[in-house]
Amino acid sequence: MDSCSKIDHIKIQSNILDKEMGLTVYTPASYGNGQRLPVLYFLHGRSGDENIMYELDIRNIADRMISESLIKPLIIVCPRMENSRGLNSAEECHDVVSTDGRIINLGRYEDYFIKEIMAFVDGHYNTWSHRNGRFIGGVSAGGYAALNLGMRYPDLFSRIGGHMPAVELQLDEEDMPYFKDLDMWRANNPLLTAAKCSLGSDCKIYLDAGDEDEGGFYNGCLRLYKTLNTRGIDVQNHIFKGYHNMEYIKSNIEKYIAFYGS
Repeated sequence: MDSCSKIDHIKIQSNILDKEMGLTVYTPASYGNGQRLPVLYFLHGRSGDENIMYELDIRNIADRMISESLIKPLIIVCPRMENSRGLNSAEECHDVVSTDGRIINLGRYEDYFIKEIMAFVDGHYNTWSHRNGRFIGGVSAGGYAALNLGMRYPDLFSRIGGHMPAVELQLDEEDMPYFKDLDMWRANNPLLTAAKCSLGSDCKIYLDAGDEDEGGFYNGCLRLYKTLNTRGIDVQNHIFKGYHNMEYIKSNIEKYIAFYGS
């Protein structure tokens, strides 16, 4: 019987966050033959979770692209990040309500991702455990987190993607609870990090947003692109048709997977 791809839906107890968290892991049909595979960490947006794996039909799209030799086999991991932006925003987990009524999850989410999620994946799957085979991308708030973590940990990732990323030119009042003060916002601002981070010469970065994005995040992408391009970083920036929604991501997900898997 031919082997086939699969998605593992896993629950882990996070010691850092002191609660159970979930992740989905796609492994291609060729997984299990002893070959180590690269890993893409793909981060969901606000109000999302690890089920973005199913919402975007990642398994079937990746299967087809691998079978047509459009991409090389890879593992894709979608961890639950809650509405945290992947930040170390508080020592202990707790929730606050923003000025627009949203629940914001505070805690050591950066440490949880770097120290627990990545360690779990490398410990339980046959991965390339070095930056050349490790990629990070995400959508909306997850795109912000991917850019922030990717550029602040250049020794861990070689491809970074922000898809309609929530990169703000100035700190909005509704997002203030994520940050203890303006210094913390600046330290976790991809627009500022891009000017000084030590990205490898082989690092590739992909930015995109819809031409009718309600948050105007194409502006942040453009500024980020100009900064990185000036530094000689291999960066591409795209404005596709669409709004800031899941339909926009669905219409472009194949382009994203091609970027990480080529």
